[in-house]
Amino acid sequence: MVKPAHLLPGRLLSTLSLPCLCLCLCGAGVDACSGSPGPPHRIVSTAPSATEMLYALGLGDRVVGVTTFCHYPPDAAKKPKIGDYLHPSLETIVGMRPDLVVSETSGVRHAERLRQLNLNVLEIDDATIAGIYDSIQRLGRAAGVTARADALCAQMRAQLDGISAKVAPLPRRRVLFLVGRTPGRIEDLIAAGRRSHLNELMEIAGGENVFRDSIAAYGKIPLEELLARNPEVIVDMGEMSETVGVTDAQKRAVVELWNRYPTLAAVRAHRVYAVASDIFVVPGPRVVDAARALARMFHPEAGL
Repeated sequence: MVKPAHLLPGRLLSTLSLPCLCLCLCGAGVDACSGSPGPPHRIVSTAPSATEMLYALGLGDRVVGVTTFCHYPPDAAKKPKIGDYLHPSLETIVGMRPDLVVSETSGVRHAERLRQLNLNVLEIDDATIAGIYDSIQRLGRAAGVTARADALCAQMRAQLDGISAKVAPLPRRRVLFLVGRTPGRIEDLIAAGRRSHLNELMEIAGGENVFRDSIAAYGKIPLEELLARNPEVIVDMGEMSETVGVTDAQKRAVVELWNRYPTLAAVRAHRVYAVASDIFVVPGPRVVDAARALARMFHPEAGL
């Protein structure tokens, strides 16, 4: 579990009080303490989505720290680590002397904890496609590359519109996208719902989310309900929490699991896809790649 926002890691508390940490940060540069004008040159990213946006904006050389979950682009994986997405090390972040820390809006409240240390924090909300565009543009303004951000968003919109136009004349496929389940079993199923960016990507790709009426972005669903809704396509990422190093044999094993339910339309049509890629779960510039990959699953006849 994440510690309450007002608590710091024990090793940090044993050596520095909060005021001392703030004083250390003030020595790191004017921007870190006062937020005075000037583009940041030492950026720490606390989320894979932020990392991918920064690199897509040509700011990779300014990134000095990322999480252990930041796999893309390959250069990002070589950057110094601040810890994982849920448990970043505040001590490590402070030691990097950043003049900007990018945080993703989430229930773990990274931004609140970071601001207590007088860090210059930009919090982004990329839970939707519109939120991704807004996040890119806010990063562009903060880093002094507004024109690049505008160009990137325009390019993404054009590409997503192109995919949507290609599949528009085709029948919409009923789709289930699983993001979680018990390994080796069709149990404890967690599916993408209406409030997820995956729901939007399924629509762009010519699909119709069978759980689009689910209020949660990602909610637990009973197997009986899944069988009743009878999806024509199943995209299963449930066992792929680690997206790096997944083998074809592992993917085949996932498809075999679903063959136990031959009455499902997706199984009968051989449209069960085991996927293991960050493009589906990292809401950033590569949502275009995700939409294209989904369209190829839903409508191979579209020639995308």
